[in-house]
Amino acid sequence: MSVYFVVLLSVLSGIAHRGSKVLVSLSALDLGANSFMVGILAALYAVFPLLLAVYAGRISDRMGVRYPILFGSMGIAAGLLVPAFHESMFTLFLCPTLIGLGHIFFHVSIHNAVGSIGGAAERTKNFSTFSLGASVATFIGPSLAGFTIDALGYRPTFVVLAGISVVVVLLALGFPGMVPPRGERQDDKKAQSALDLLKEAPLRRTLIMSGVTLTGIELFAFYLPVYGQSIGLSATRIGLVLSSYAAAAFVVRLVMQQLARRFTETGVLTGSLFIAAATYALFPFLSGVPMLVFAAFLLGLGLGSAQPLTIMLTYHHAPQGRSGEALGMRLTVNKITQIAIPLVFGGIAFFGLYPVFWANAAFLLAGGAVSLKDLRKVSRDRTEP
Repeated sequence: MSVYFVVLLSVLSGIAHRGSKVLVSLSALDLGANSFMVGILAALYAVFPLLLAVYAGRISDRMGVRYPILFGSMGIAAGLLVPAFHESMFTLFLCPTLIGLGHIFFHVSIHNAVGSIGGAAERTKNFSTFSLGASVATFIGPSLAGFTIDALGYRPTFVVLAGISVVVVLLALGFPGMVPPRGERQDDKKAQSALDLLKEAPLRRTLIMSGVTLTGIELFAFYLPVYGQSIGLSATRIGLVLSSYAAAAFVVRLVMQQLARRFTETGVLTGSLFIAAATYALFPFLSGVPMLVFAAFLLGLGLGSAQPLTIMLTYHHAPQGRSGEALGMRLTVNKITQIAIPLVFGGIAFFGLYPVFWANAAFLLAGGAVSLKDLRKVSRDRTEP
């Protein structure tokens, strides 16, 4: 039951976090902010995660996951309550900063908690369940924020989302036995630099694949609407294409455990990256809505399974007692990717949208080739007596 309890905490926190992004953006526009200011607000979510992800992982290794989950949830609630008391641009800037600070401690620790429940044989099932919960939160959070804004207004919506984060705090306090209290201790005298994690070749390759996967996800979310508009699609049809991606991500996570049992986690990840690469390469040749919906669904099947698999493999390849630190390193790589890759691909977009899709296809193909090295090693290990 522990894994379902931890997933429940993750879903509730994810609803508050995802909903806040819609709420902060719309609230800023309501106060007269321009698109540049909204972009800064969005970037503030990543400031503390970029700086503190590895440290947050180290804390969860040494203290256990319960206290970082508690204090992280308190930080998210505090960030949401600030604009509820006084709505201004200053408090809106403070809001995502505090949410990002709380979220990074919660996020790394909740991943560490999922990986620590049960043995290695149950890990794929646990992370599959966890990823389904993340899909539910991704769907509910923005919708809940939008409906509540229309019904009650901006400031009450901040209170509603803060209340959801407070529920996480109350559940973690009320059921302490359901959350692992202590992590695997490591000898502080032998503590190593976080960069030493990169010396572990399987972990290093997994971090690369995580960054590649996130690039595919982020660029699709940003450039698909741009591409759809360039070929004359309405907002409704663009939304339909994006929804088909989300639906596929949910579907593939339902069967991820069975796929991993048959083809191994590394095998599924390798295939996912190659599927995503092929789909990206095809996008510029498609213009009709049915074909775009089909392609987006295919892309969702690939990237929807790749993201949770990189979390699981990061935990699996982490040195003993440093799983949280490795998960933090994964988030650091992801945040660097989130900042750097859009700038690179934005420059490519100067030459048109087609090169963006093809360059990302090449990027995913390279990630698949890196994953193939791990797959060959896994195959050798399984065949050797």
